[in-house]
This record gives sequence, C-alpha cells and structure tokens, in this order.
Amino acid sequence: MTASQVISLLSGVALFLFGMTLMGDGLKQVAGARLELILYKLSNTPIRGLLLGTGVTGVVQSSGATSIMAIGFVNAGMMTVRQSIPVIIGSILGTSVTGWVICLSYIGGGTLGSLLSTATLTGLIAIVGILLRMFTKDKTKRRVGDILMGFAVLMTGMSVMSSAVSPLGEQAWFTGLFTSLSNPLLGITVGAVFTAILQSASASVGIIQALAFTGAMRAGEALPLLMGVAIGACAPVVLGGLGAGTKGKRTAFVYPVAGVIGVGATAIVFYILNAILDFSFLQAQVSPFTVAGINTLLRAAMTLTLMPMIRVLEAIVTRFIREKPEESARALPGLPLESRFLRYPSVAVEQSRIAVNEMSKRSEESIKLSILLLTAFDKKMFDRVITAEEDVDVYEDKLGAYLTQITASDLSREQSADVAVQLHALTDLERISDHARNIAESAKEIRDKSISFSEQGLSDLAVLNSAVQEILRLAMQSLRGDDADTALRVEPLEEWIDTLCDRLKRRHVERLQREECTIAQGFVFNDLLSNFERVSDHCSNIAAAVIEHHGTSMESHELLHDLKERDPAAFKKAYEEYAIRFEI
Repeated sequence: MTASQVISLLSGVALFLFGMTLMGDGLKQVAGARLELILYKLSNTPIRGLLLGTGVTGVVQSSGATSIMAIGFVNAGMMTVRQSIPVIIGSILGTSVTGWVICLSYIGGGTLGSLLSTATLTGLIAIVGILLRMFTKDKTKRRVGDILMGFAVLMTGMSVMSSAVSPLGEQAWFTGLFTSLSNPLLGITVGAVFTAILQSASASVGIIQALAFTGAMRAGEALPLLMGVAIGACAPVVLGGLGAGTKGKRTAFVYPVAGVIGVGATAIVFYILNAILDFSFLQAQVSPFTVAGINTLLRAAMTLTLMPMIRVLEAIVTRFIREKPEESARALPGLPLESRFLRYPSVAVEQSRIAVNEMSKRSEESIKLSILLLTAFDKKMFDRVITAEEDVDVYEDKLGAYLTQITASDLSREQSADVAVQLHALTDLERISDHARNIAESAKEIRDKSISFSEQGLSDLAVLNSAVQEILRLAMQSLRGDDADTALRVEPLEEWIDTLCDRLKRRHVERLQREECTIAQGFVFNDLLSNFERVSDHCSNIAAAVIEHHGTSMESHELLHDLKERDPAAFKKAYEEYAIRFEI
C-alpha cells in the first residue's frame, strides 16, 4: 500500500468522522435538544432504558455519546447505575444503524443508471444542504441543512476510503492477511485495538465495509473483526468516565464489561455450533450490506445475552470499583452539577431544577426545626439547623455558577424562563435558611439566659409560627411543582403575617407597659418577629417568580400589586380566610 493510499485512507476516515459528528449534532438540534431529557425521564424500567438507549444512539450516531450521557446522569445522582445499564446495552445495539447508513454510499447504477450513483446522490444532498444552511433564516431548516451537509461529508469520506483500499483486493498479501484473521481470537483482538485507536465503532465498521467492497473478505473474517469492534468501542466511554465520581466510573466500566461478556458469550456459543455444524456461509464473500447485517445480528445477540444480566453487571462493576472513604460521607442530593450537560440545555436545566428543589427542602427543614427549638431546645436539633444553613450556602454557590453557565447556552424561551425562576429563588432560599439560623440562635439565647415569655406572648408566637409554616409550605409547593395557583395564595397570607407581626409588637409593648414582660424578653421577641416577617417576604418573592413564569415580565413588587388590583375580591377573600385561621 503506497503512502498516497495511506494518506487517502486516513483523510477518508477524517471526513467520515467529521460528517458523522455534524449529522449527529444536527439531528439532536432538530429533535429540540430533548433527546437527553427523554433519556433521563423515561429510563425507569429496563425495557424502556433499552429502547431509549437504542433510539437515542440511532439518532446521534454514537454509542459513546449515549453512554457518556448516562455517566453524567449517574454522576449527578439523576439516575442509578442499575438504571443506566439497559441504556448502555441499548446503545450497543443502536450503533448498528450507522452500518446501514453507510450502505447508501454503495448504491449505484442499476436501471436508473448514474442517477442513483453515490456521487450523484451525495452531490444533490450537499447542494440542498448548503442552500438550506446559507439562504434560510429558520433555525430548524438551517439545522436540517447541517444534517444533509454532514451526511454528504460522511458519504464522501466513505467514497475516499473505498477508493483508497480498492486496489488491495488484487494483491495476494492482502487476501492472505484476511485469511489469518479468520482465527477468532486474532480477529477480535485486531478489531478491538483498531477501534480503540480510532475511538469510533462506526468508523471501524465503515472501514470493514470498504474492505469488503474489494471482494477479498469472507464472512468468517468479518465476524471476529466486528466482535472486536464491539469491545473496542468502549475506549471513548472509559475515557469519558475518568473524571467522574465512583458511581460515574462504575457506569463507564459497564460498557467494557458488557462488551467482553456479550462478545465472549456470543463467540463461544457460535463457534461451538460451528465446530459441530460447520457453517458453510462463513466461506462466502461479504459485501458492505452483508457486513451491516452481520453487525446488527451480532449486537442483537449481545443484547439478548446481556439484558438478563443487569444485576450481575452492576455487581461486577461495584466489586471492582470501590467507593472512596471521602465519598461515603454525607453528600448533598442534586450535587455535583455535571458540566458535561451544558452541551444539552434541556438536561442542564432539569439537573439544576432538581438541585433547586433539594435546596428548598433544606431551607424548609431549617425553618421547621428552628421553630421547634423555641419550645423545646435540643442541641442536636440546633446543629441540624446550622448544618442545613451551611448546605443551603453550598447549593447557592454551586447553582449560581452553574445557572450562569447555562444562560450562555442557546436556550429556548421556556428554558430561559425556567432558569430565571431558579435564579430568582436562589437568593430567597438562602436568606430563608439564614433567618432559620437566627431563630435557632434566639432559641439558644432563650435557653442560655433562662428567658420565659408570658402565656399571652407564647400563644401569640404559636399563631405566628403556624402562619409562617403555612406560607413556607405554599411557597415551596409552588416552586417545586411550578404551580401558579398555589403561588397566588401566598401574597394574601404574607400581608396577613405583616399585619400579625404589627399586632404582636403592639401587644408586646402593652405587656411591657403593664410590666408583664422585661426589656430582655422584648429584644428577643422583636428579633423573632423580624425574622418571621422576613421569611414570609422571601416566600412572597418565590411565589412571585413562579407567577411571573406563567405569563408576565413585571418586577416582583409590581406583580404583587397587580395581583391585588386584578382580582381584589379573590384577594380579599383569601386574606380574610387567613385572618380567621391565624387570629390571635
């Protein structure tokens, strides 16, 4: 093989890989960038995971891309290792679609002559693609143009590869080389190493199809090579999992383990049967279409072998990749936030939403615990409030940075609105936890200084506590469920809490004048009222952000004023209900 032929072959591989990437990216964009989100949400059963892994891989034209998405989901805590295994098995099957796409480059002649030749089809597709890419403003049409251009580049790459290797079919050393590859172990090894170097199973299958087009390859030589390709395809997945946590690494290593077990079991059964039955078709010459068929049958057999072994695969990777001691410590749900998802805005927004919801749970818990401390101080409970407040600070730092990165992506209107709600909520959730800490410290001061309130003071605080817990429940429910109806009930209660706090302050002043309370009690009492009032204000802000998400771009204070003016009767009714429910 001359130097020019080698260069031609490598340039064909480069064009093929670039075209496949361009086509896959275009397909993802046309699908509304929701493939990854669908993969995450609908992979809760093995069969769904298998079907979705197969379908997504068929669209993005890369088992590695699908598997790396699964690694990200597991690493971020959005999916378990067990849930990811059917997805990875599906990706092993789904990547066989590319072989059939490549077959289109070998269509030619027939009754329609040159109109169906590869060169003509590629040229027509490229022309349509570049016209859509250059002369339309519609994003979807431009992305379709990207798909067509990617397909044209892929086809050109295949043609270049075929042209580079076609002279080899007439050379004795080349045919002799393939004869040696009929040894299963040697063929599998060559296929695996070659694919690991290329970092693409599709490119390896394409080269095998190009070699088959020379007429020098038989089925008995193609099969072990394709088996090796199925194993070697794990290389980019393993590399993609190196930076992940323990669970992410386990997911990454599912691919090589599944590849080795699937190929090993299939090879053992097939070659034992061949030794008994002597399959004559192994001596038949193969075409690119035959190679695609063998590849699909092989991967289907691997899928049937692996699907009943999901628990076994999980046990193997868990045994060999141990959890580090520092990872056994308390971890925050929803964190870490996977930076690899920034390429897929729909998944990135969903991931941040889960983290915001977890953050809201910490904030809500901190307030509930701090209120309990006022009547029954407990050191462990106090520490839990402090820990929850520190957790919320971590969430705010991580989420703030991550959401800022998301805003730099090409977001849809709905995604932008989701991010806006989350960004608005961060500060309020953090401030709520700060006020919870303040309340807890006031409770500690009450215990340390043996401060006691009058019966009326305790009764008043109990009513206020109930009102604050109710507004907190409504605000968090509206945030987690994106529920505007629930959010609308927050502002009337916030107004009543303001009124309630004013009344409690006046009543406390009256008790001071009657000398039923002391100045020391007054300082603590007023601090508590101030913190409770601020908690209700932040709940109101969160509700306003949710309402804003559902149809208005007003500033929060303008929005809340509009709610009162738009339907004063409904607002007054809700206010009066709360006034009766939380009367002192």
